[in-house]
Amino acid sequence: MIFMAVLPIYTYGTSVLRKKAVKITEITDGLITLVKDMFETMHASSGIGLAANQVGSLLRVLVVDISDMEGYEEQKPLVILNPEILIQNGSSEMEEGCLSIPGLRNSVTRSEKISLRYYDINFHEKNIEADGLLSRVILHEVDHLNGKLFIDHIPKEEYKKLLPLLQDMERGIIDADYPVVSAIDDKKKEKVRLL
Repeated sequence: MIFMAVLPIYTYGTSVLRKKAVKITEITDGLITLVKDMFETMHASSGIGLAANQVGSLLRVLVVDISDMEGYEEQKPLVILNPEILIQNGSSEMEEGCLSIPGLRNSVTRSEKISLRYYDINFHEKNIEADGLLSRVILHEVDHLNGKLFIDHIPKEEYKKLLPLLQDMERGIIDADYPVVSAIDDKKKEKVRLL
């Protein structure tokens, strides 16, 4: 029997969200477990994409499942290792949210179409073209793997309006209906690791 875990999601202000993830060089049992747990966590949190940084891992892996979204019912869930965006075309604006910044949504402009090279869970190289929501979710999650958040794409005037909520999150005031690790929790863990 395979047990999957719902992992806590690291929220705004935690250090792992601002670090760049490292390339995966081999498929291990630990990686397979992480991927299964990431899918379980994403679904339990009502998300459609999740990067490893968001669950405290610095491996270059993300998962996507947009099959519950209207018009994307046929889109199979994706495991994407070592993603590399080859081409970006066009642009579109859409409201985005993030499991690591619960309760906050804002309009973000991203490329409409992308060409992506990545490795699947069997470590086979793949190339896909993506557009619309799939393109947006992949770009959002690749940003995570590079230490960026969707709020980094917001104009300064808009960003200033979000500061009170972001400062609350840094202080551990988070309203989420899934398990989280706050910046305060993260700092406590760092202190314990140093002892």
